[in-house]
Amino acid sequence: MEDKNSVFDFEKLKVYQKALDFIDKIFEICKNLPREYKYSLGDNLLRAGLSIANNLAEGNGKKSKREKQRYFGISLDSTRECISVFNVFKRQKLITNDRFLEIRSDSREITGMIYNLIGSLA
Repeated sequence: MEDKNSVFDFEKLKVYQKALDFIDKIFEICKNLPREYKYSLGDNLLRAGLSIANNLAEGNGKKSKREKQRYFGISLDSTRECISVFNVFKRQKLITNDRFLEIRSDSREITGMIYNLIGSLA
């Protein structure tokens, strides 16, 4: 069992936990990409997906609202970047329509949560 003192503040954010679930899905999808896409589109998607959680974590530790908003904004941008890559995957038939719709739904939820987080700072 985890010691409550060992949990970081950002790990308590629901949106951070949702971002980790999203990254799990990204890893699963990237593992199944054809070799010719793994190291271009796959790497781009992994970096963008990791950026969502990383910027939530880093931003949550900032003192000023302005700095927090900046990092959370980067996290939001990274979520949107993932959607752009998934649009390409869909067009190239690299993911199923069901998976695409699932990912879009997850992305919508994450972007909504980040918007709410940014709004709570105002």
